[in-house]
Amino acid sequence: MKYRKLGSLNWEASALGFGCMRFPSRGMFRGVDWDESIKLIRYGIDKGINYFDTGWLYHFGASEKILGKALQGGYRERVFLVTKLPMFIVSKTEDFNKYLNLQ
Repeated sequence: MKYRKLGSLNWEASALGFGCMRFPSRGMFRGVDWDESIKLIRYGIDKGINYFDTGWLYHFGASEKILGKALQGGYRERVFLVTKLPMFIVSKTEDFNKYLNLQ
């Protein structure tokens, strides 16, 4: 895996990031296959991916929960997480921290 310095951080991100918007599903309208998704995430980490991108609304809120479960057992310390703030629900300054903390 190749790595690149990430901005001004003293950290290098894998050249290949892992987006958590499209996890394996069990079929139309049947939801995400949690076991397969966790296997996929851990496989990526074991192969050197250390940059994960998620969002609160991905998979109707399940993406971050799946990622959280996959990162148990020592995997969390090996990755850098990025998320997004759903701006369409932010109506005042206080909402920034409110929704970031909920995530």
